[in-house]
Amino acid sequence: MRIRNWPVLPLLAASVVLTAAAPAPDARVTLMNAMAEELQRNQQQLKLQNHEPPYFMSYQLKEAEQYGIVARYGAIFLDDTYHERKLYVDVRVGSYEFDNSGPEEYEFFVGGKGSSYISNKDAPIDDSPMALRTSLWLVTDEKYKAALSQFLKKKGDNVYAVEDPKQPPSFSKEKPVQYVQPPVAFPFDHDRWVRVAREVSERFKAHPEIFDSEVRVTADKVTRLFVSTEGSRIVTEETMYGLHVTAVTRADDGQLLDNSRNYYAPTEAGLPDDKTLSAATTKIITELLALRKAPAIDPYTGPAILAPEAAGVLFHEAVGHRLEGDRQDGEGEGKTFRGQVGKQVLPTFISIVDDPTVRTLRNEPLNGYYEYDEEGVKGQKVVLVEKGVLRSYLLSRRPVEGFLQSNGHGRSQGTRKPVARMANLIVDSTKQVDDAELKKQLIAEAKRQGKPYGLIIRDITGGNTNTSSYGYQAFKGVPRMVYRVDVRTGQETLVRGVEIVGTPLSSVNRIMSTGRRQGVFNGYCGAESGNVPVSTVAPAVLLQEIELQRAMEGKDRPPILMSPAASTTASGEVK
Repeated sequence: MRIRNWPVLPLLAASVVLTAAAPAPDARVTLMNAMAEELQRNQQQLKLQNHEPPYFMSYQLKEAEQYGIVARYGAIFLDDTYHERKLYVDVRVGSYEFDNSGPEEYEFFVGGKGSSYISNKDAPIDDSPMALRTSLWLVTDEKYKAALSQFLKKKGDNVYAVEDPKQPPSFSKEKPVQYVQPPVAFPFDHDRWVRVAREVSERFKAHPEIFDSEVRVTADKVTRLFVSTEGSRIVTEETMYGLHVTAVTRADDGQLLDNSRNYYAPTEAGLPDDKTLSAATTKIITELLALRKAPAIDPYTGPAILAPEAAGVLFHEAVGHRLEGDRQDGEGEGKTFRGQVGKQVLPTFISIVDDPTVRTLRNEPLNGYYEYDEEGVKGQKVVLVEKGVLRSYLLSRRPVEGFLQSNGHGRSQGTRKPVARMANLIVDSTKQVDDAELKKQLIAEAKRQGKPYGLIIRDITGGNTNTSSYGYQAFKGVPRMVYRVDVRTGQETLVRGVEIVGTPLSSVNRIMSTGRRQGVFNGYCGAESGNVPVSTVAPAVLLQEIELQRAMEGKDRPPILMSPAASTTASGEVK
């Protein structure tokens, strides 16, 4: 809600009763009502002659506000603000059982020879109900024509398809929701963050080996208005603050090395204070300088401990993506876990849930929190794996055999088409040991396999996976801080130059035991529907076997000259 300063009215005669001014109308609700009016008009009147009208429509407006500050070398490189409103219109022809949606060829097919005009999907930044309705009118017309074309093509192609009695409906019917979230504060102390960005980026100038670095401070607020012909009327607001410190160097053999710290919080106060940030920056520098001198190791197959954050990436890539409902159908998907409900797919001591309703865990915020997904369904806790047995999938409004209702995981970035995505993936274990015992088990397993060392992976930058049927069912993780553990002495030595690779089912079924402490990996996950905020919560895991391949080595020389900042004397003269 916009805060307004009301003028002071003059005092009236004593006989006049003064009444409090009426509160300002909520602009969000005013715009949502305008969306609902246009939706109702199209629902009642939109129909092309000799063709059927839409059976379902929804409108979504996303208003994005952003602050961004970037510093390098002790100076500000970017100081910007951004504000936009975008529309997403979903128009469906046919019925819940069979409609125009389906594989990519239907989703992106724009009938016949195609349209000669593509409507603008922007919404007015001004709070103008009529301008908003006009924008929606044009997009709806375009979407309806495309949906009709898609529907007719799908019906024609269906003539050649074998009838499948187990084929789920095209779209789930959900109960309407009425919800208006109170406005969320969105402060941003611009002067403070400019100062912090300058000061932190200045720190790297004292280390000429670190030839590039960046400090980025961001603040994002998304206000979402959603209406549907089922009767849903939803207003939500989400804020996300981020602080990212990144630095880059090269080892003597030319390998590019980077290190970073990334902080996320739903409030500005949740970002680290100056003292915490200073200590983190020192750690980044110390680790990078150590990595430059660390030996590169050869490809490795053997036992390894993944610290909680690294284990979280493993579960996210190897398991989580393969439990997203939209991946259980379609000719292009590998369908790793299709038909496996009720069967053991993981060790019996492992359980996994995904819960977007959890905002914090032990006072640490979780990126994947939200109240309603992009399809107007309330986010719900889902038990995915219980004591190793597969129980369910992450579901959008695209049903899966045996699961006909959404569990509130239809997510997307901006105005992309929502699909089933992870939110807060939480891994639990009943086979827990403390860190010292986990290391002992690592050494014992390495000895049993005749290995001179095991590995501990304490930090990881992220990962990626392939779930399609057109390639190998594999995943990759990019570890940053890897330690070689000598089986005779237990001594740990920092090493570099490898990446985690593997096939999902083989890797996760080689977990021998886990640590006691759960760690949080916060980040953004990119997939078909864009980048969405996610969290993975997991304990450290001991893998009986993990495969590490050689990372891209790079043989580039570092900068030939020393940086001008490093070569400047204390008096300000350049050497």
